[in-house]
Amino acid sequence: MEPRIQKLQEEFKKQFGSDQDTQLFQAPGRVNLIGEHTDYNEGFVLPAAIDRSILALARPRKDKQVRIYSRDFQNLFEFSLDKIKPVKDSWGNYPMGVAEILQGEKLKLKGFEAVSESNVPVGAGLSSSAAIELVNAFIFATFSKLKLDRVKMALLCQKAENEFVGVKCGIMDQFIIALGEKDRALFLDCRDLSYRLIPVQSEKVKLVITNTKVKRSLAGSEYNQRREECGEGVNLLKKKLPKIKSLRDVTPEDLAEHQELLPETVRKRCFHVVMENDRVVKAVEALEKNSLREFGRLMIESHNSLRDLYQVSCPELDLLVKNALSLKGVLGSRMTGAGFGGCTVSLVDEKAVDEFRIKSSRGYQKETGKVPEFYVCRISDGVREVKS
Repeated sequence: MEPRIQKLQEEFKKQFGSDQDTQLFQAPGRVNLIGEHTDYNEGFVLPAAIDRSILALARPRKDKQVRIYSRDFQNLFEFSLDKIKPVKDSWGNYPMGVAEILQGEKLKLKGFEAVSESNVPVGAGLSSSAAIELVNAFIFATFSKLKLDRVKMALLCQKAENEFVGVKCGIMDQFIIALGEKDRALFLDCRDLSYRLIPVQSEKVKLVITNTKVKRSLAGSEYNQRREECGEGVNLLKKKLPKIKSLRDVTPEDLAEHQELLPETVRKRCFHVVMENDRVVKAVEALEKNSLREFGRLMIESHNSLRDLYQVSCPELDLLVKNALSLKGVLGSRMTGAGFGGCTVSLVDEKAVDEFRIKSSRGYQKETGKVPEFYVCRISDGVREVKS
């Protein structure tokens, strides 16, 4: 990380004159190991923070100005805490939205100046936007001496993305970036936000995230459609199951018994969500028994369900998973994120990682003409100040 810090220090001096009295903050990206499209159905997810992150070198100001230079966008974004208004198609809406929501909670904020840089790829489904939100919330909390626990911070950052930026995301991304811990996945109940940190014995296996380099152009519209289809399923199932509030309340046995109430497409969506919740619970049990092979099997089941029942995969994601599962040392592989592009996550024996990258890349390029990107990741801590 030292070269990244050095570049931040050089840029800070260039933008703001000196780097005296600065503090360093970091927020990770995240990968969801299993539990896809369950969050907005009040279900279970199992994400992990990864060692790809946004770094921000920051210093408090005595006025209400916020000045953030992004090395990624080569752009200085400035705003006053007294005059906050969205800017069309700007990354600056994320820190500005966080400030707006924090101040809406009657929290008094101090301005700051910062230089940021990220190696979380944008548009890959690894939560680069939530990382921006959390790192800025943490800076505000530190410099303004706010009494803000991590759960509250996650909820306020989600609110900023929902209400200020205008993206109707669930809570998972902000939650794992706020509360993640090294070598632990986070088992989150999206209904009541209860959670448990689950140890992942990662000495002998690596998480390999593979980027299809396919832009997720359909993800937004199709995501909204899936939400509507799940809601329709709940309304129809209430005829026989009046106490249910969401698909979270439907058991596999309930759905099998009453599936005739549902149109074919809605039935597929409901079967994915109900069985995916069940898979997350089984995946946690597998990790607690250190059964990575069983965990990998559940990852494969999850991908097949996302492909066939929820229909949010794409040919490139399917190809990467198919190629991965044909290679030695791969315990499991699946698409991760909303779908229609983005990334796969694979559980790979550490001795097989190099061969995985070479053969997976070769097969993918041959079929698609695209060069995939690989991120060999460790499970990391959540947002924090980095002490020198």
